[in-house]
Amino acid sequence: MVSILKCDNYDFELLKDTIKKSFENLGGIERYINKGETVLLKVNLVMKKPPEMAATSNPEFTGALASILSEYGAKVIIGDSPGGPFSPMLLKSIYNVCEMDKAAKMGNAELNFNTEHIVCEFPDGKVLKKITAGAYIKNCDKIISVCRLKTHCMTKMTGAVKNMFGTIPGTTKAEYHFNCPDVNNFADCLIDICLNANPVLSFMDAIVGMEGEGPTAGKPRKIGAIIASENPFHVDFVAAKIINTEAETIPVLKNSIDRGLCPNNIEEIEMIGDNYKDFIITDYDVPKTKSMHFLGGKPPKFLEGFVDRHIQPRPDFDYKKCIGCGDCARNCPAKTIEMKNHKPFVHTSKCIRCYCCQELCPKEAVSVYRPLILRIMSKL
Repeated sequence: MVSILKCDNYDFELLKDTIKKSFENLGGIERYINKGETVLLKVNLVMKKPPEMAATSNPEFTGALASILSEYGAKVIIGDSPGGPFSPMLLKSIYNVCEMDKAAKMGNAELNFNTEHIVCEFPDGKVLKKITAGAYIKNCDKIISVCRLKTHCMTKMTGAVKNMFGTIPGTTKAEYHFNCPDVNNFADCLIDICLNANPVLSFMDAIVGMEGEGPTAGKPRKIGAIIASENPFHVDFVAAKIINTEAETIPVLKNSIDRGLCPNNIEEIEMIGDNYKDFIITDYDVPKTKSMHFLGGKPPKFLEGFVDRHIQPRPDFDYKKCIGCGDCARNCPAKTIEMKNHKPFVHTSKCIRCYCCQELCPKEAVSVYRPLILRIMSKL
């Protein structure tokens, strides 16, 4: 069951009314949360970005949800593991810029500052049998995912499923990127991580999403909806339809369909509330992520240079915007970016195309360059 409801803005009372209606549509809060339980609102705080940039979970949205749960009788904790080092100092800074401290006050909630790691055994994982996670996800009774509908340069779209990647602590995320450089393999990694976190509900803020060079350097786009379900895969499937994108072209959804976690037809997903078709945006700017492994994996040695220069997408640095902070080099999983005279240079032959550099650049100085041949092939 997926609830989809119209919501035009971030007025606190409007948000509370709409989120309460979402709970009602899904059977009521009591179906998922018991009074007295500790509930983690797993928000998306990928990096220090103010709310109006639409890169992170909205504070009013988060605060309204927290307020409803607190009034019901739950203890609410707001938390995430952003990119970069996972430390209390960084968390405090992120919470401040993303206004999660404001959300906590509005919702009578606490902010998480526990940065300890744990290893979770996950024998049912397709790619991951053991998962290193932030201990904060186990210091609660239930998890609710609070995500935003955004595009993503590697995975095409990020929503309820990929939001759980934030349960992986800090720079450990880079290890997962490095060990799963192929986007389809990484998609299975994300699915395993989501299944391990096991959120009881997922709330997607599709009031204002992000399009273009997401998840941090894109542009805000008004959609006007709140999507909720106990099934994060269904939430993402509906979101894909709203941005006019076929699920099979989004690696996480394609693999979840192949794994029997999601149907391949929206008609098989029961929906309640408003009609999802009323929210479809036909010109939503969605990145191309077509896999270029058309040579059956790694190309022959004599073709590597040609493929690297003329086919593979690659990070592109705008040195006019770049401030030489070095965040891109420090957070590169493959350690393929080096700083020369306070400017980044990427060794594309070693680049795994995870675009962490683009995702974590504080000045949006990194874009994804797609060669002409790639752009032509992506349309085939």
